[in-house]
Amino acid sequence: MTEGLLKQGIAPERLEPGRYAENFSDLHPALDRHEAHVEADRCYFCYDAPCQKACPTEIDIPMFIREISTGNPLGAAETIFDQNILGGMCARVCPTETLCEEACVRMEAEGKPVKIGQLQRYATDIAMAEDKQFYARAAETGKKIAVIGAGPAGLACAHRLAMHGHDVTMFDARPKPGGLNEYGIAAYKAPDGFAQEEVDYILSIGGITVETGKALGRDFNLDELTASHDAVFLGLGLSGVNALRAEGEGADGVRDAIDFIAELRQSSDIAKLPIGRKVVVIGGGMTAIDAGIQAKLLGAEEVTICYRRGQDHMNASVFEQELAAARGVNIRHWLAPKRVLSANGKVTGLELEYTSLKDGKLAMMGATMTLEADQVFKAIGQSFDNDFSDVTLEGGRIKVDADMRTSHEKVWAGGDCVYGGDDLTVTAAAHGRDAAEAINKALS
Repeated sequence: MTEGLLKQGIAPERLEPGRYAENFSDLHPALDRHEAHVEADRCYFCYDAPCQKACPTEIDIPMFIREISTGNPLGAAETIFDQNILGGMCARVCPTETLCEEACVRMEAEGKPVKIGQLQRYATDIAMAEDKQFYARAAETGKKIAVIGAGPAGLACAHRLAMHGHDVTMFDARPKPGGLNEYGIAAYKAPDGFAQEEVDYILSIGGITVETGKALGRDFNLDELTASHDAVFLGLGLSGVNALRAEGEGADGVRDAIDFIAELRQSSDIAKLPIGRKVVVIGGGMTAIDAGIQAKLLGAEEVTICYRRGQDHMNASVFEQELAAARGVNIRHWLAPKRVLSANGKVTGLELEYTSLKDGKLAMMGATMTLEADQVFKAIGQSFDNDFSDVTLEGGRIKVDADMRTSHEKVWAGGDCVYGGDDLTVTAAAHGRDAAEAINKALS
């Protein structure tokens, strides 16, 4: 590493002031009325639509697109919210290119699907801008439910329970509700405080109290909650971060990518966030892509994502990989971190070992290469680090049945913390909704 790079290190304000707003502007600008109608007219309104089957929340996609095409965006929003009260955020962050849009018949016929995600945003944005509420609370039941975690799963569960007339108290360890949507996604995917706008919209149904700064295991335990509430829903997400397992990973300049993304999301002035000149990101999922792109947008000169397997094995979609490449991020495959290089306790580079597949298993090849770096982000997955003696775990996460019920008769769970979750906002919303219906049925 050059002496100049060592002197510069990690620093803020790498770009001209006006560049930051431009770099972090909306990834997909909203459609106007004309654009939405033109796009809606491309839909075939398929019977037994494959796009609907591909949606984890099973939104009636042909129906809401038809409603847009007939000039009824509020009707379209109601169709969306019937299945997914977080439809606004999902329209922004859902990997539609691998879900509904990949299944679109237009994709099969032309290689160009209907822009389902952008049409969903068009409708839900109008409803939220007008504060159009489609749901009123049922008569109060007197039942009390505790929801732990105010992320997508918890919000979806709380809203549906409140709709059924139950009283809900949400607890979250962070200062703000929103979970992954507030702290864990790229800033350019949901700018201008949209995550909190959606939280406010959801909570406006009434019957939901939110207590932030309250953590399970620290401020209360599961036994206390089940004793004082008729039911409990766990939407805890994944708070643990996997170790790099590389020599020297404690060096200054190595940090968790999810913390970097959260800091950026909460920053009042992103120009003040320090970023390295040469940044390396370890991982192959959405967090790695988000961290890599945002490092580049903050002014890093070189950003390299290193993944231990091949392109086809990456959890990040092809669209996201191409987005990273378009932003100047280099993605290298078949490389695993071996040693963090440092001088005076600060990162100077990363030694990586070449890998390959042998008999279907990842194998180290022995040969190594080195990348210069003054900052390294770990994006190698998160883990569920809560220990519950009253709830059965499977594969390191909470085991649930088809109704999202745990082994405890009064406890349900959903989202990333449950076994089989796929770490998507839309799946968490589906879990929360389904658990709420199961809880309501059990209490009735």
